[in-house]
Amino acid sequence: MQKLLLLGDEAIAQGALDEGISGVYAYPGTPSTEITEYIQESKQAKEDKVRSLWSANEKTAMESAIGMSYAGKRALVCMKHVGLNVAADAFMNSSITGVNGGLVVLSADDPSMHSSQNEQDSRVYGKFAQIPTMEPSNQQEAYDMTRYAFEISEKFNTPVLIRITTRLAHSRAGVERKEKAKQNELRLPSDLKQYILLPAIARKQYNRLLGMQEAFRNEAVNSGHNRLIDAEDKSMGIIACGLAYNYLVENFENQKVPYPVLKISQYPVPVDKVREMYESVDQVLVLEDGYPVIEELLRGLLNRDQKVRGRLDGTIPRAGELNPTIVAKALGIGVEEGFEIPPLPGRPPVLCEGCSHWDSFYALNEVMEAYSKGRVFSDIGCYTLSALKPLESINSCVDMGASITMAIGATDAGLVPSVAAIGDSTFTHSGITGLLDAVNNRSPITVLIMDNSTTGMTGGQASSAYGKVDDIVKGVGVEEEHIRVVTPLRRLHEENVKVFEEELKYDGVSVIIARRECVQTLSRRMKEKARQKREAR
Repeated sequence: MQKLLLLGDEAIAQGALDEGISGVYAYPGTPSTEITEYIQESKQAKEDKVRSLWSANEKTAMESAIGMSYAGKRALVCMKHVGLNVAADAFMNSSITGVNGGLVVLSADDPSMHSSQNEQDSRVYGKFAQIPTMEPSNQQEAYDMTRYAFEISEKFNTPVLIRITTRLAHSRAGVERKEKAKQNELRLPSDLKQYILLPAIARKQYNRLLGMQEAFRNEAVNSGHNRLIDAEDKSMGIIACGLAYNYLVENFENQKVPYPVLKISQYPVPVDKVREMYESVDQVLVLEDGYPVIEELLRGLLNRDQKVRGRLDGTIPRAGELNPTIVAKALGIGVEEGFEIPPLPGRPPVLCEGCSHWDSFYALNEVMEAYSKGRVFSDIGCYTLSALKPLESINSCVDMGASITMAIGATDAGLVPSVAAIGDSTFTHSGITGLLDAVNNRSPITVLIMDNSTTGMTGGQASSAYGKVDDIVKGVGVEEEHIRVVTPLRRLHEENVKVFEEELKYDGVSVIIARRECVQTLSRRMKEKARQKREAR
Protein backbone atom coordinates (compact mmCIF):
# COMPACT_ATOMS: atom_id res chain seq x y z
CA MET A 1 0.00 0.00 0.00
CA GLN A 2 0.91 3.67 -0.32
CA LYS A 3 3.38 5.19 2.16
CA LEU A 4 2.88 8.82 3.20
CA LEU A 5 4.89 11.36 5.20
CA LEU A 6 2.36 12.51 7.78
CA LEU A 7 2.01 14.50 10.97
CA GLY A 8 0.65 12.45 13.85
CA ASP A 9 -2.60 14.38 13.45
CA GLU A 10 -2.69 13.55 9.73
CA ALA A 11 -1.96 9.87 10.41
CA ILE A 12 -5.02 9.73 12.66
CA ALA A 13 -7.12 11.46 10.01
CA GLN A 14 -5.94 9.08 7.28
CA GLY A 15 -6.50 6.09 9.54
CA ALA A 16 -10.06 7.22 10.21
CA LEU A 17 -10.72 7.75 6.50
CA ASP A 18 -9.28 4.34 5.60
CA GLU A 19 -11.41 2.72 8.29
CA GLY A 20 -14.56 4.09 6.65
CA ILE A 21 -15.72 7.00 8.77
CA SER A 22 -18.78 8.85 7.56
CA GLY A 23 -18.14 12.02 9.54
CA VAL A 24 -15.68 13.98 11.66
CA TYR A 25 -16.92 16.48 14.24
CA ALA A 26 -14.61 19.00 15.92
CA TYR A 27 -13.94 22.49 17.17
CA PRO A 28 -10.47 23.82 16.27
CA GLY A 29 -7.97 23.65 19.12
CA THR A 30 -4.20 23.22 19.02
CA PRO A 31 -2.79 20.55 18.82
CA SER A 32 -5.80 18.73 17.33
CA THR A 33 -6.84 21.13 14.54
CA GLU A 34 -4.91 19.50 11.68
CA ILE A 35 -6.91 16.26 11.94
CA THR A 36 -10.13 17.86 10.74
CA GLU A 37 -8.33 20.17 8.29
CA TYR A 38 -6.66 17.14 6.68
CA ILE A 39 -10.04 15.47 6.21
CA GLN A 40 -11.56 18.69 4.87
CA GLU A 41 -8.83 18.88 2.19
CA SER A 42 -8.75 15.15 1.42
CA LYS A 43 -9.77 14.06 -2.06
CA GLN A 44 -10.66 10.67 -0.61
CA ALA A 45 -12.98 12.31 1.94
CA LYS A 46 -14.70 14.33 -0.77
CA GLU A 47 -15.20 11.25 -2.94
CA ASP A 48 -16.61 9.32 0.04
CA LYS A 49 -18.80 12.30 1.02
CA VAL A 50 -17.35 12.39 4.56
CA ARG A 51 -19.02 15.11 6.61
CA SER A 52 -16.31 17.49 7.96
CA LEU A 53 -17.72 20.94 8.82
CA TRP A 54 -16.63 22.59 12.08
CA SER A 55 -18.98 22.40 15.06
CA ALA A 56 -19.91 25.34 17.32
CA ASN A 57 -18.07 23.75 20.26
CA GLU A 58 -16.76 20.41 21.53
CA LYS A 59 -20.01 19.47 23.26
CA THR A 60 -22.04 19.86 20.07
CA ALA A 61 -19.33 17.97 18.18
CA MET A 62 -19.49 15.07 20.65
CA GLU A 63 -23.28 14.93 20.57
CA SER A 64 -23.38 15.03 16.76
CA ALA A 65 -20.87 12.18 16.60
CA ILE A 66 -23.05 10.19 19.01
CA GLY A 67 -25.97 10.84 16.66
CA MET A 68 -24.04 9.53 13.66
CA SER A 69 -23.02 6.46 15.65
CA TYR A 70 -26.68 5.97 16.66
CA ALA A 71 -27.50 5.77 12.96
CA GLY A 72 -24.95 2.98 12.53
CA LYS A 73 -22.12 4.87 10.88
CA ARG A 74 -18.56 5.47 12.09
CA ALA A 75 -17.77 8.89 13.51
CA LEU A 76 -14.57 10.57 14.71
CA VAL A 77 -14.77 13.49 17.15
CA CYS A 78 -11.63 15.59 17.76
CA MET A 79 -10.65 18.18 20.35
CA LYS A 80 -7.78 19.36 22.50
CA HIS A 81 -7.63 18.28 26.12
CA VAL A 82 -9.45 21.30 27.58
CA GLY A 83 -12.12 20.80 24.92
CA LEU A 84 -12.83 17.42 26.47
CA ASN A 85 -13.93 19.33 29.57
CA VAL A 86 -16.54 21.07 27.43
CA ALA A 87 -17.65 17.75 25.91
CA ALA A 88 -17.51 15.85 29.22
CA ASP A 89 -21.26 15.60 29.82
CA ALA A 90 -21.92 13.85 26.53
CA PHE A 91 -18.59 11.99 26.61
CA MET A 92 -19.19 10.44 30.02
CA ASN A 93 -22.76 9.44 29.18
CA SER A 94 -21.73 7.91 25.85
CA SER A 95 -19.93 5.20 27.82
CA ILE A 96 -23.31 4.38 29.42
CA THR A 97 -25.37 4.46 26.22
CA GLY A 98 -22.77 2.50 24.32
CA VAL A 99 -22.53 2.88 20.54
CA ASN A 100 -24.03 1.47 17.37
CA GLY A 101 -21.57 2.56 14.68
CA GLY A 102 -17.94 2.93 15.72
CA LEU A 103 -17.29 6.07 17.80
CA VAL A 104 -13.73 7.29 18.47
CA VAL A 105 -12.91 10.37 20.54
CA LEU A 106 -9.52 11.98 19.89
CA SER A 107 -8.10 14.21 22.63
CA ALA A 108 -4.80 15.99 21.93
CA ASP A 109 -3.05 16.90 25.19
CA ASP A 110 -0.56 19.75 25.54
CA PRO A 111 2.11 19.02 28.20
CA SER A 112 4.13 22.18 28.98
CA MET A 113 1.09 24.26 27.94
CA HIS A 114 2.51 25.48 24.63
CA SER A 115 -0.92 26.87 23.73
CA SER A 116 -3.19 25.91 26.62
CA GLN A 117 -4.36 26.90 30.09
CA ASN A 118 -3.37 23.60 31.72
CA GLU A 119 -1.65 20.30 30.95
CA GLN A 120 -4.31 17.83 32.10
CA ASP A 121 -3.93 14.20 31.05
CA SER A 122 -6.86 12.77 29.08
CA ARG A 123 -6.03 9.23 30.17
CA VAL A 124 -7.75 10.17 33.43
CA TYR A 125 -10.94 10.83 31.45
CA GLY A 126 -10.64 7.40 29.83
CA LYS A 127 -10.39 5.79 33.28
CA PHE A 128 -13.22 8.04 34.53
CA ALA A 129 -15.51 6.89 31.70
CA GLN A 130 -14.26 3.27 32.01
CA ILE A 131 -13.68 2.90 28.28
CA PRO A 132 -10.74 1.56 26.23
CA THR A 133 -8.06 4.20 25.71
CA MET A 134 -5.26 4.20 23.15
CA GLU A 135 -1.96 6.07 23.40
CA PRO A 136 0.21 5.69 20.26
CA SER A 137 3.97 6.17 20.49
CA ASN A 138 4.62 7.14 16.85
CA GLN A 139 2.86 8.13 13.63
CA GLN A 140 2.48 4.58 12.29
CA GLU A 141 0.86 3.52 15.54
CA ALA A 142 -1.37 6.60 15.38
CA TYR A 143 -2.65 5.38 12.00
CA ASP A 144 -2.95 1.73 13.02
CA MET A 145 -4.50 2.41 16.43
CA THR A 146 -7.12 4.70 14.97
CA ARG A 147 -8.30 1.89 12.72
CA TYR A 148 -8.09 -0.59 15.59
CA ALA A 149 -10.04 1.80 17.85
CA PHE A 150 -12.99 1.73 15.44
CA GLU A 151 -12.79 -2.06 15.32
CA ILE A 152 -13.00 -2.53 19.08
CA SER A 153 -15.59 0.24 19.35
CA GLU A 154 -17.91 -1.88 17.23
CA LYS A 155 -16.71 -5.16 18.76
CA PHE A 156 -17.65 -4.03 22.28
CA ASN A 157 -20.27 -1.39 21.38
CA THR A 158 -18.35 1.25 23.29
CA PRO A 159 -16.76 4.63 22.54
CA VAL A 160 -12.96 4.54 22.46
CA LEU A 161 -10.63 7.36 23.47
CA ILE A 162 -7.33 8.09 21.69
CA ARG A 163 -4.92 10.30 23.60
CA ILE A 164 -1.94 11.97 21.90
CA THR A 165 0.38 14.81 22.90
CA THR A 166 1.72 17.87 21.08
CA ARG A 167 5.02 16.40 19.85
CA LEU A 168 3.35 13.42 18.22
CA ALA A 169 0.57 15.58 16.80
CA HIS A 170 2.99 17.98 15.13
CA SER A 171 5.94 15.82 14.03
CA ARG A 172 6.19 13.84 10.79
CA ALA A 173 7.15 10.27 9.92
CA GLY A 174 6.47 7.74 7.21
CA VAL A 175 3.14 5.96 7.51
CA GLU A 176 2.19 2.86 5.55
CA ARG A 177 -1.48 2.67 4.68
CA LYS A 178 -3.49 -0.53 4.80
CA GLU A 179 -6.44 -1.69 2.70
CA LYS A 180 -9.36 0.69 2.84
CA ALA A 181 -12.62 -0.33 4.56
CA LYS A 182 -16.11 0.57 3.38
CA GLN A 183 -18.41 2.91 5.25
CA ASN A 184 -21.19 1.31 7.27
CA GLU A 185 -24.70 1.16 5.94
CA LEU A 186 -27.41 3.09 7.76
CA ARG A 187 -28.79 0.96 10.60
CA LEU A 188 -30.58 1.74 13.85
CA PRO A 189 -29.62 0.21 17.22
CA SER A 190 -31.12 -3.19 17.90
CA ASP A 191 -32.29 -1.79 21.25
CA LEU A 192 -34.10 1.47 20.53
CA LYS A 193 -34.15 2.30 24.26
CA GLN A 194 -30.36 2.04 24.57
CA TYR A 195 -29.87 5.82 24.35
CA ILE A 196 -32.71 6.79 26.69
CA LEU A 197 -30.89 7.42 29.95
CA LEU A 198 -33.85 7.38 32.27
CA PRO A 199 -32.63 6.03 35.62
CA ALA A 200 -34.05 2.52 35.12
CA ILE A 201 -32.40 2.18 31.71
CA ALA A 202 -29.20 3.98 32.76
CA ARG A 203 -28.72 1.54 35.65
CA LYS A 204 -29.05 -1.38 33.26
CA GLN A 205 -26.63 0.22 30.79
CA TYR A 206 -24.14 1.05 33.56
CA ASN A 207 -24.15 -2.56 34.72
CA ARG A 208 -23.47 -3.56 31.10
CA LEU A 209 -20.45 -1.19 31.09
CA LEU A 210 -19.16 -2.65 34.35
CA GLY A 211 -19.59 -6.14 32.92
CA MET A 212 -17.40 -5.20 29.96
CA GLN A 213 -14.38 -4.22 32.05
CA GLU A 214 -12.85 -7.70 32.09
CA ALA A 215 -13.18 -7.89 28.30
CA PHE A 216 -11.53 -4.46 27.96
CA ARG A 217 -8.63 -5.62 30.17
CA ASN A 218 -8.20 -8.85 28.19
CA GLU A 219 -8.24 -6.90 24.94
CA ALA A 220 -5.49 -4.61 26.26
CA VAL A 221 -3.39 -7.64 27.18
CA ASN A 222 -3.88 -9.57 23.94
CA SER A 223 -3.92 -6.82 21.31
CA GLY A 224 -0.13 -6.52 21.08
CA HIS A 225 -0.17 -2.80 21.85
CA ASN A 226 1.14 -3.51 25.37
CA ARG A 227 4.41 -5.44 25.24
CA LEU A 228 6.83 -6.62 27.91
CA ILE A 229 10.27 -6.62 26.30
CA ASP A 230 12.64 -8.66 28.43
CA ALA A 231 16.36 -7.99 28.99
CA GLU A 232 19.14 -9.37 31.14
CA ASP A 233 19.81 -6.39 33.43
CA LYS A 234 17.15 -6.64 36.15
CA SER A 235 18.58 -3.82 38.25
CA MET A 236 15.86 -1.66 36.77
CA GLY A 237 12.66 -2.09 34.81
CA ILE A 238 11.09 0.69 32.75
CA ILE A 239 7.43 1.32 32.06
CA ALA A 240 7.09 3.64 29.06
CA CYS A 241 3.65 4.97 28.06
CA GLY A 242 2.82 6.21 24.58
CA LEU A 243 5.30 8.71 23.19
CA ALA A 244 7.57 8.20 26.22
CA TYR A 245 8.63 4.89 24.65
CA ASN A 246 10.15 6.77 21.71
CA TYR A 247 12.02 9.09 24.06
CA LEU A 248 13.39 6.03 25.85
CA VAL A 249 14.71 4.08 22.84
CA GLU A 250 16.29 7.21 21.32
CA ASN A 251 18.85 7.06 24.13
CA PHE A 252 20.25 3.65 23.13
CA GLU A 253 22.21 2.41 20.12
CA ASN A 254 19.98 0.50 17.72
CA GLN A 255 17.13 1.34 20.12
CA LYS A 256 18.12 -1.67 22.24
CA VAL A 257 17.38 -0.96 25.91
CA PRO A 258 19.45 -3.12 28.33
CA TYR A 259 16.63 -3.21 30.92
CA PRO A 260 13.23 -4.89 30.76
CA VAL A 261 10.70 -2.49 29.24
CA LEU A 262 6.92 -2.57 29.48
CA LYS A 263 5.54 -0.49 26.62
CA ILE A 264 1.98 0.62 27.35
CA SER A 265 -0.21 2.01 24.58
CA GLN A 266 -3.62 0.62 25.48
CA TYR A 267 -5.72 0.97 28.62
CA PRO A 268 -7.20 -0.26 30.98
CA VAL A 269 -3.75 -0.77 32.49
CA PRO A 270 -2.53 -4.35 31.91
CA VAL A 271 -2.25 -5.13 35.63
CA ASP A 272 -0.71 -8.59 35.22
CA LYS A 273 2.05 -7.27 32.96
CA VAL A 274 2.73 -4.40 35.38
CA ARG A 275 2.90 -6.87 38.29
CA GLU A 276 5.24 -9.14 36.34
CA MET A 277 7.55 -6.20 35.62
CA TYR A 278 7.39 -4.89 39.19
CA GLU A 279 8.23 -8.24 40.81
CA SER A 280 11.10 -9.13 38.47
CA VAL A 281 13.31 -6.03 38.89
CA ASP A 282 15.05 -4.14 41.68
CA GLN A 283 13.37 -0.82 40.89
CA VAL A 284 10.91 0.60 38.35
CA LEU A 285 11.24 3.84 36.40
CA VAL A 286 7.90 5.08 35.06
CA LEU A 287 7.96 7.33 31.98
CA GLU A 288 4.66 9.10 31.26
CA ASP A 289 4.16 12.24 29.16
CA GLY A 290 1.54 13.70 31.45
CA TYR A 291 0.18 12.82 34.88
CA PRO A 292 1.75 10.04 37.00
CA VAL A 293 -1.17 7.69 36.23
CA ILE A 294 0.78 4.42 36.23
CA GLU A 295 3.18 5.60 38.91
CA GLU A 296 0.32 6.31 41.34
CA LEU A 297 -1.11 2.87 40.61
CA LEU A 298 2.22 1.26 41.49
CA ARG A 299 2.87 3.32 44.60
CA GLY A 300 -0.59 2.86 46.07
CA LEU A 301 -2.12 5.09 48.71
CA LEU A 302 0.53 4.67 51.42
CA ASN A 303 3.52 5.29 49.11
CA ARG A 304 5.84 3.30 51.42
CA ASP A 305 7.82 1.43 48.79
CA GLN A 306 10.77 3.36 47.36
CA LYS A 307 11.05 0.89 44.48
CA VAL A 308 9.17 3.17 42.07
CA ARG A 309 10.69 6.28 40.51
CA GLY A 310 9.09 8.86 38.26
CA ARG A 311 7.36 12.20 38.55
CA LEU A 312 6.24 11.81 42.16
CA ASP A 313 9.75 11.43 43.62
CA GLY A 314 11.35 14.09 41.41
CA THR A 315 13.27 11.70 39.13
CA ILE A 316 11.19 13.22 36.32
CA PRO A 317 10.06 16.86 36.64
CA ARG A 318 6.49 17.00 37.95
CA ALA A 319 5.38 19.54 35.33
CA GLY A 320 6.03 19.82 31.62
CA GLU A 321 6.47 17.44 28.72
CA LEU A 322 9.03 14.66 28.51
CA ASN A 323 11.96 14.68 26.08
CA PRO A 324 14.92 12.33 25.43
CA THR A 325 17.25 14.44 27.59
CA ILE A 326 15.00 14.23 30.66
CA VAL A 327 14.72 10.47 30.15
CA ALA A 328 18.52 10.15 29.78
CA LYS A 329 19.09 11.96 33.07
CA ALA A 330 16.58 9.72 34.80
CA LEU A 331 18.51 6.70 33.50
CA GLY A 332 21.80 8.14 34.71
CA ILE A 333 23.11 8.53 31.16
CA GLY A 334 25.57 11.39 30.73
CA VAL A 335 24.09 14.21 28.71
CA GLU A 336 26.05 16.70 26.62
CA GLU A 337 24.63 19.98 27.83
CA GLY A 338 26.91 22.16 25.67
CA PHE A 339 27.81 25.75 26.45
CA GLU A 340 25.38 27.84 28.39
CA ILE A 341 23.47 30.10 26.04
CA PRO A 342 23.53 33.70 27.24
CA PRO A 343 20.06 35.03 28.00
CA LEU A 344 18.42 36.95 25.20
CA PRO A 345 15.76 39.63 25.51
CA GLY A 346 12.33 38.07 25.61
CA ARG A 347 10.14 38.35 22.51
CA PRO A 348 6.59 37.80 23.68
CA PRO A 349 3.93 37.17 21.03
CA VAL A 350 1.99 40.17 19.79
CA LEU A 351 -1.15 40.78 17.78
CA CYS A 352 -0.59 40.85 14.01
CA GLU A 353 0.24 44.19 12.47
CA GLY A 354 -3.03 45.69 11.26
CA CYS A 355 -5.18 43.43 13.47
CA SER A 356 -8.53 44.96 14.32
CA HIS A 357 -8.07 44.07 17.99
CA TRP A 358 -5.45 46.83 18.36
CA ASP A 359 -8.01 49.50 17.59
CA SER A 360 -10.72 47.89 19.71
CA PHE A 361 -8.47 47.89 22.76
CA TYR A 362 -7.02 51.36 22.11
CA ALA A 363 -10.57 52.71 22.34
CA LEU A 364 -11.42 50.58 25.37
CA ASN A 365 -8.20 51.54 27.17
CA GLU A 366 -8.90 55.23 26.76
CA VAL A 367 -12.38 54.90 28.22
CA MET A 368 -11.23 52.67 31.12
CA GLU A 369 -8.84 55.39 32.31
CA ALA A 370 -11.87 57.00 33.98
CA TYR A 371 -12.36 53.91 36.17
CA SER A 372 -10.23 51.88 38.58
CA LYS A 373 -8.12 49.06 37.14
CA GLY A 374 -9.07 45.40 36.94
CA ARG A 375 -12.47 45.65 35.28
CA VAL A 376 -11.94 43.94 31.92
CA PHE A 377 -12.61 40.20 31.74
CA SER A 378 -11.37 38.48 28.61
CA ASP A 379 -11.72 35.18 26.85
CA ILE A 380 -9.63 32.78 24.79
CA GLY A 381 -8.55 33.94 21.35
CA CYS A 382 -5.93 36.09 19.63
CA TYR A 383 -7.16 39.04 21.68
CA THR A 384 -5.84 37.37 24.86
CA LEU A 385 -2.48 38.84 23.78
CA SER A 386 -3.88 42.23 24.81
CA ALA A 387 -2.82 41.21 28.33
CA LEU A 388 0.77 41.98 27.30
CA LYS A 389 2.50 45.27 26.64
CA PRO A 390 1.85 47.69 25.09
CA LEU A 391 -1.91 47.21 25.52
CA GLU A 392 -2.21 45.55 28.96
CA SER A 393 -5.98 45.79 28.55
CA ILE A 394 -7.42 42.63 30.11
CA ASN A 395 -7.52 41.05 33.55
CA SER A 396 -8.62 37.45 33.01
CA CYS A 397 -8.49 34.44 30.69
CA VAL A 398 -9.87 31.34 32.38
CA ASP A 399 -11.83 29.25 29.88
CA MET A 400 -13.99 29.56 26.80
CA GLY A 401 -16.95 31.86 27.51
CA ALA A 402 -15.86 32.87 31.02
CA SER A 403 -15.45 36.56 30.19
CA ILE A 404 -19.18 37.31 30.25
CA THR A 405 -20.04 35.17 33.27
CA MET A 406 -17.05 36.45 35.28
CA ALA A 407 -18.18 40.00 34.51
CA ILE A 408 -21.65 39.08 35.81
CA GLY A 409 -20.19 37.75 39.06
CA ALA A 410 -17.93 40.79 39.45
CA THR A 411 -20.85 43.20 39.10
CA ASP A 412 -22.85 41.10 41.56
CA ALA A 413 -19.97 41.71 43.96
CA GLY A 414 -20.15 45.46 43.32
CA LEU A 415 -17.50 45.99 40.62
CA VAL A 416 -19.60 48.25 38.38
CA PRO A 417 -19.10 48.74 35.50
CA SER A 418 -17.38 45.59 34.25
CA VAL A 419 -16.45 44.73 30.68
CA ALA A 420 -16.33 41.33 28.94
CA ALA A 421 -14.15 40.97 25.83
CA ILE A 422 -14.88 37.95 23.64
CA GLY A 423 -14.33 36.92 20.01
CA ASP A 424 -17.05 35.98 17.58
CA SER A 425 -16.16 32.28 17.45
CA THR A 426 -15.77 32.02 21.21
CA PHE A 427 -19.10 33.82 21.60
CA THR A 428 -20.96 31.10 19.71
CA HIS A 429 -18.78 28.40 21.32
CA SER A 430 -19.86 29.21 24.86
CA GLY A 431 -20.65 32.89 25.31
CA ILE A 432 -24.32 32.95 24.31
CA THR A 433 -25.58 31.31 27.50
CA GLY A 434 -23.57 33.76 29.59
CA LEU A 435 -25.12 36.67 27.73
CA LEU A 436 -28.56 35.18 28.37
CA ASP A 437 -27.75 35.09 32.09
CA ALA A 438 -26.68 38.73 31.92
CA VAL A 439 -29.95 39.73 30.23
CA ASN A 440 -32.03 37.77 32.74
CA ASN A 441 -30.06 39.31 35.63
CA ARG A 442 -30.04 42.76 34.03
CA SER A 443 -26.34 42.89 34.87
CA PRO A 444 -24.63 46.26 34.36
CA ILE A 445 -21.96 44.87 32.02
CA THR A 446 -20.67 45.89 28.62
CA VAL A 447 -19.82 43.00 26.31
CA LEU A 448 -17.28 43.70 23.57
CA ILE A 449 -17.67 41.09 20.81
CA MET A 450 -14.68 41.34 18.50
CA ASP A 451 -16.03 40.00 15.24
CA ASN A 452 -13.18 39.29 12.81
CA SER A 453 -15.29 36.76 10.88
CA THR A 454 -13.08 33.76 11.62
CA THR A 455 -11.56 31.51 14.27
CA GLY A 456 -8.30 33.41 14.13
CA MET A 457 -6.17 31.90 16.88
CA THR A 458 -6.16 28.41 15.38
CA GLY A 459 -5.49 29.43 11.79
CA GLY A 460 -8.59 31.02 10.32
CA GLN A 461 -11.17 28.25 10.33
CA ALA A 462 -14.80 29.09 9.61
CA SER A 463 -16.59 30.75 12.52
CA SER A 464 -20.05 29.49 13.49
CA ALA A 465 -20.90 33.14 14.22
CA TYR A 466 -20.24 34.42 10.70
CA GLY A 467 -23.03 36.79 9.66
CA LYS A 468 -25.12 35.94 12.72
CA VAL A 469 -23.72 37.87 15.69
CA ASP A 470 -26.16 40.81 15.57
CA ASP A 471 -29.20 38.57 15.27
CA ILE A 472 -28.02 36.25 18.06
CA VAL A 473 -27.45 39.16 20.44
CA LYS A 474 -30.87 40.57 19.59
CA GLY A 475 -32.49 37.14 19.96
CA VAL A 476 -30.97 36.66 23.40
CA GLY A 477 -32.80 39.79 24.51
CA VAL A 478 -30.31 42.66 24.53
CA GLU A 479 -32.17 45.91 23.88
CA GLU A 480 -31.62 47.05 20.29
CA GLU A 481 -30.57 50.58 21.26
CA HIS A 482 -27.75 49.04 23.29
CA ILE A 483 -26.45 46.83 20.49
CA ARG A 484 -23.80 49.02 18.89
CA VAL A 485 -21.69 48.09 15.87
CA VAL A 486 -18.36 49.84 15.40
CA THR A 487 -15.55 49.51 12.89
CA PRO A 488 -12.21 49.26 14.72
CA LEU A 489 -10.00 51.59 12.65
CA ARG A 490 -7.58 54.24 13.85
CA ARG A 491 -9.33 56.96 11.89
CA LEU A 492 -12.59 56.15 13.71
CA HIS A 493 -10.98 56.14 17.15
CA GLU A 494 -12.81 59.14 18.60
CA GLU A 495 -16.15 57.90 17.32
CA ASN A 496 -15.54 54.47 18.86
CA VAL A 497 -14.41 55.96 22.18
CA LYS A 498 -17.71 57.82 22.39
CA VAL A 499 -19.66 54.58 21.89
CA PHE A 500 -17.69 52.86 24.66
CA GLU A 501 -18.24 55.79 27.01
CA GLU A 502 -21.99 55.79 26.42
CA GLU A 503 -22.45 52.05 26.91
CA LEU A 504 -20.30 51.78 30.04
CA LYS A 505 -22.60 54.35 31.68
CA TYR A 506 -25.71 52.30 30.89
CA ASP A 507 -27.16 50.48 33.91
CA GLY A 508 -27.87 47.22 32.12
CA VAL A 509 -26.54 44.87 29.46
CA SER A 510 -24.97 46.52 26.43
CA VAL A 511 -23.11 44.87 23.56
CA ILE A 512 -20.55 46.54 21.34
CA ILE A 513 -19.74 44.55 18.20
CA ALA A 514 -16.35 45.58 16.80
CA ARG A 515 -16.40 44.22 13.26
CA ARG A 516 -13.46 44.06 10.87
CA GLU A 517 -12.10 41.02 9.02
CA CYS A 518 -8.98 39.30 10.32
CA VAL A 519 -5.93 40.61 8.45
CA GLN A 520 -4.64 37.07 7.89
CA THR A 521 -7.82 35.75 6.27
CA LEU A 522 -8.14 38.99 4.30
CA SER A 523 -4.60 38.57 2.97
CA ARG A 524 -5.25 34.95 1.98
CA ARG A 525 -8.54 35.88 0.36
CA MET A 526 -6.95 38.67 -1.69
CA LYS A 527 -4.10 36.41 -2.81
CA GLU A 528 -6.56 33.74 -3.89
CA LYS A 529 -8.60 36.33 -5.76
CA ALA A 530 -5.46 37.56 -7.54
CA ARG A 531 -4.50 33.97 -8.42
CA GLN A 532 -7.90 33.28 -9.90
CA LYS A 533 -7.70 36.52 -11.87
CA ARG A 534 -4.30 35.54 -13.29
CA GLU A 535 -5.53 32.09 -14.28
CA ALA A 536 -8.59 33.59 -15.99
CA ARG A 537 -6.42 35.64 -18.38
